[in-house]
Amino acid sequence: MEINATYNSLVAVGDSFTEGMSDLRPDGSYRGWADVLASRLAARTPGFRYANLAVRGKLIGQIVEEQVAPAAGMKADVVTLVGGLNDTLRPKVDMGRVKGLLTEAVERLTPSCGQLVLMRSPGRNGPVLDRFRPRMEELFAHIDELAARHGALVVDLYGAPVLADPRLWDVDRLHLTADGHRRVAEAVWQALGLAPEQDWRTPLPDAVRARWVTRRAADARFAKEHLGPWIGRRLTGRSSGDGRPPKRPELLPYEAPSEV
Repeated sequence: MEINATYNSLVAVGDSFTEGMSDLRPDGSYRGWADVLASRLAARTPGFRYANLAVRGKLIGQIVEEQVAPAAGMKADVVTLVGGLNDTLRPKVDMGRVKGLLTEAVERLTPSCGQLVLMRSPGRNGPVLDRFRPRMEELFAHIDELAARHGALVVDLYGAPVLADPRLWDVDRLHLTADGHRRVAEAVWQALGLAPEQDWRTPLPDAVRARWVTRRAADARFAKEHLGPWIGRRLTGRSSGDGRPPKRPELLPYEAPSEV
C-alpha cells in the first residue's frame, strides 16, 4: 500500500459496528469509526466524499440485498465491508450460506472500487461471546481467504488484545466505546497506507478490579437492559434496525457535524 496515498471517496457497508454504535454525539446520533475516518480523510483531501450505508442489526443477506448494489454503483476509492458477525450470534446459523453471501458481496464490490477493506471484527472477552467464537473464527478465516483471492485489505481487530479489553466496550457489551471506535479508525487509516498518528494497539493502564457486589450488580443490569432484549430479538427474528434508513445514503462531500 502506497504511503500517504490520496483517497477522494469512502463508502462504508455493514451493520451497527459501522453505523457507529455506541459512540454517541451530544445530539444523540452515532459517530463511530467510519465517521472518524471520513473526517480525517476529508481534512487532507478537498472535496472528499463519504457515504455510510450501514444499519444496525443487519444480517449478511440483508447487507448484500440492500447495500452492496448501491455501494458498487458509487465507484468509490475505498469501500469498507464488515458483515456476517450478526449471523454468527444467532441461535442457529448456516455458516456455508453466510460465507457464500460474503463471497458474493466481495465479488461484486471489488471491481467497482479502488480498494476494498475487510475486517476481522473485535471480540470482547467474556462468557457470552466465548460461546460463539468458533463461528466467528470460521468467518474470519473465510475473510482472510477472500482478501487473498481478491486483493482486499484485512484489518485484524480480532488479533489486537487491547480491543478485547472490557473497558473499550459499552455497557451493552456488544458495541465499542468512543475510544474503541477511534482505535479502529486509526487501524484502517494505517492499513490504507497513511502515516500513523498513534499506536492503536497500546494497552490501557492496569485496571483496579471492582468489588464483587459491584460486578454482580453490573451483570444483573446488563442482563435486564441488554442481554434479555437482545436474546428476544434473536429468537423472534426481529432486528434493532428494522425500518431504519442508512445514516448517509448518498456519496456526498463530507462536512463534519457540529458537536455542540
